[in-house]
Amino acid sequence: MSEALPRPSLALTLYTRETCPLCTELRAELDAWNAGRYTLLVDYVDVDDDPALTTRYGERVPVLATDDGEELCAGHFDASALAALAATA
Repeated sequence: MSEALPRPSLALTLYTRETCPLCTELRAELDAWNAGRYTLLVDYVDVDDDPALTTRYGERVPVLATDDGEELCAGHFDASALAALAATA
């Protein structure tokens, strides 16, 4: 019996807010895109919990970023940007 290959890990941050329908939508699309292909390590950050993040992102949420701060998409899910990142994982 062959062992399954380990799935690549992607560390991401999703900047969001509690009352944001686009944030809920992006999170669902991210989950559907993943569908077990990767080990997504997603840190969900509510921008309203930090005044600096509220100022930085304002109404631009949701923002999906790499663990080093590179923005992959804002407002809507960008599968091509995530696929490009995953190709390098």
